[in-house]
Amino acid sequence: MKKLFSNLPFRLLLGIVIGILVGLYVGKDVMQVVVTIKYVLGQIITFSVPLIIIGFIAPSITRLGNNASKILGIAVVIAYLSSIGAAFFSTAAGYGLIPNLSIVSDVEGLKDLPEVVFQLDIPQIMPVMSALVLSVFLGLAVSWTKSNNLANILEEFQRVILAIVTKIIIPLLPFFIGFSFCALAYEGTITKQLPVFIEVILIVMAGHYLWLALLYGLAGAYSKKSPLEVIRHYGPAYLTAVGTMSSAATLAVALNGARKSKVLRKDMVDFGIPLFANIHLCGSVLTEVFFVMTVSKILYGELPGVGTMILFCMLLGIFAIGAPGVPGGTVMASLGLIMGVLGFDETGTAMMLAIFALQDSFGTACNVTGDGALTLMLTGYVEKHDVKPQKLDGEIL
Repeated sequence: MKKLFSNLPFRLLLGIVIGILVGLYVGKDVMQVVVTIKYVLGQIITFSVPLIIIGFIAPSITRLGNNASKILGIAVVIAYLSSIGAAFFSTAAGYGLIPNLSIVSDVEGLKDLPEVVFQLDIPQIMPVMSALVLSVFLGLAVSWTKSNNLANILEEFQRVILAIVTKIIIPLLPFFIGFSFCALAYEGTITKQLPVFIEVILIVMAGHYLWLALLYGLAGAYSKKSPLEVIRHYGPAYLTAVGTMSSAATLAVALNGARKSKVLRKDMVDFGIPLFANIHLCGSVLTEVFFVMTVSKILYGELPGVGTMILFCMLLGIFAIGAPGVPGGTVMASLGLIMGVLGFDETGTAMMLAIFALQDSFGTACNVTGDGALTLMLTGYVEKHDVKPQKLDGEIL
C-alpha cells in the first residue's frame, strides 16, 4: 500500500478524483481556502519553470560541443513541422466534419470562484521566453568559447535544479492538480460547460491521439527504436498536463518520465524536453485550428476559405514556437492572427477563448506527450551522425 501511494500516477489521479468530489459539495468559505492554496502552489511551480529551463537546456547545449548549433536548428525545424502538420491535418478534418455537426453554444450558469484570501505573488526571475533565449545563447557561447569553468558551473547548476525538481516540485504537483480540479468542479465547468461543445471536443481529442500515433510512428521508423518504450513512461506527464494546462508547469514530470526511457539518450532528453515544452505545441495548434473553423461556422455561417486557412496555419506554426507554455498561451499569442487573418470580431474572439479553455488541458497533454516523439527523433539523428553521448550526473527520482 505504501508503494502504491508513493506512485506518481496514482497520486495524480487520486488528487483529481478527490478534487472533483470536494468541489461538487463544498461551500464558498471552503473554496476561498482552496483557491488561495491553489494560487500559492501555482506561483511556486511557475517560479521554478525558468530555473528548470536554464538548468537543463544551457548545459545540454554545452555538452553538444561543435554540434550544438546544428542540433538546435534541427529541433526547431521538427517542432515547426509538427505544429503546421497538425494544423493542416486539423484543417482537412474541419472541412470534412464541421458542416455535418449540430453545435450548441449556450454555456451559461457557471458559478464564480471566490476571491483569493491573500495574494502571495512569487514573480519569476525572468519570463519563460527570456529563460529559453538565455539558455540557448549561454549554451552556444560556452560551447563556442570552450569556457570550461562556466561549463562546470552550468553542470553544478543542473544538479541543484534536479534537487529542486525532485524534492519540491514533483511532491507539490498532486496537491496543485487536486485543487485545480476542485475549482473546476465548484464553478461547474465539469458538469455544465464541457457538454456544450462535447462533440467538437471529442473530435479534437481523437485528432490528438491520431497525431501522436503518427508522430511516434515516424519517430520510431526514423530512429529504429520502439516508440512504446517512450510513450509508456508518459502517463504521469499526461495527467499532470491535464491538471495544470501548462507545458511549462509539467516540465518536471515530463523530464522524470523521459529519463526513464531506455531508448532516449539522456543528453537529448535534458536538451530536448525543456526546449520542446516551449516551442512544440502541436496539440494546441491542432485544437485552435479546428475551433476557429467551428466558431466561424457558428457565428458567421461559413468556414474560412482554403487560402485563408493555409496562411493562418503557416503563421500559427511560427506563433506557436514563440508562445509561452502556459494555460491558453497558444491562443493568446495568436489573437492577432485570429482577428487579422480570419477577421473575427470581439464576439468571435470571446467565443474562441471560451471553447479553447474547455479543452486546453487535453491540448497541453498532447503537446507534452508529443515532445517525447520529437526527442526520439533527435536521439535517432545524433546516433546516425555519430554524435557521442555525454555522461550526465543526477537522476530525477
